[in-house]
Amino acid sequence: MLVLPTVNVSRAKIDPLVDTEACTKQFTIRSNPVSESLNNTVALVTGASSGIGQATAMRLAASGARVVVTGRNAQRLRDVADKITAAGGDAFPIEVDLRTAEEAERVVAHTIERFGRLDTLVNAAGVMLNGPSIDSPLKDWDTMVDVNLRGLMYVTKAALPHLSEAVKDSPRKVVDVVNISSVAGRVAAAQVAIYNATKFAVTAATEAWRQEFTRQSIRFSVIEPGATATGLWDAKGQWEGFTAMFGEVERLHAEDIAEAVSFIVTNPRRVAVNEIVVRPTDQP
Repeated sequence: MLVLPTVNVSRAKIDPLVDTEACTKQFTIRSNPVSESLNNTVALVTGASSGIGQATAMRLAASGARVVVTGRNAQRLRDVADKITAAGGDAFPIEVDLRTAEEAERVVAHTIERFGRLDTLVNAAGVMLNGPSIDSPLKDWDTMVDVNLRGLMYVTKAALPHLSEAVKDSPRKVVDVVNISSVAGRVAAAQVAIYNATKFAVTAATEAWRQEFTRQSIRFSVIEPGATATGLWDAKGQWEGFTAMFGEVERLHAEDIAEAVSFIVTNPRRVAVNEIVVRPTDQP
């Protein structure tokens, strides 16, 4: 930690409304304010086999959380868990398809069985299959609704009783749900209708849950990233469609969003960061 020397303030040269008592006290600045702040907590991260979910799982583990990483690619999940373990953390991989309530309940149950509690839920699983509405297969629309919205709903529903229980003996006196939405949950665009719909729904649901649970010390937050260099763009035509509308953009890194998640969940109980929008500098 960096400790600054006492600052002497002349009362004659400052606004009389300023608290000079506070101004003359020694200020302490933590050079790494999130270090070890998640010790003795457990985080469940969906979509953790790659992209934002993977980066978030590794970031939370670095801050001291024990982490359950979930996704549909078993080998990549094991690789993520191995990286966390090799770095001195504790991670448990669970292969799962969260498009059914039963699978969501299974993941949460395994989390409690493994670690005994749940303090942080990060819903990072998502898929983007945009294109002209007339040509888009209906199954692509169904997939986006199932993964982006239903899966998030199912996991959140299954997790809430355990989050509520964890508050009672939480070392931080607060628990968190962070939902990864998108700037597409704020601004609609042509050929993005159903992806827009799912992300608008995530943003709205997060705010409604926030109002419902904030007095119970369950914080709900939403992060709305702009274009981020992840596998979300791998489907045919996704990046080409984006650049046709906005031009070339230096995309965010998954780690940029992971830092935003970390900022939210490592704040003290009195601070609730409800919404963060993170765009690339180049993105209009």
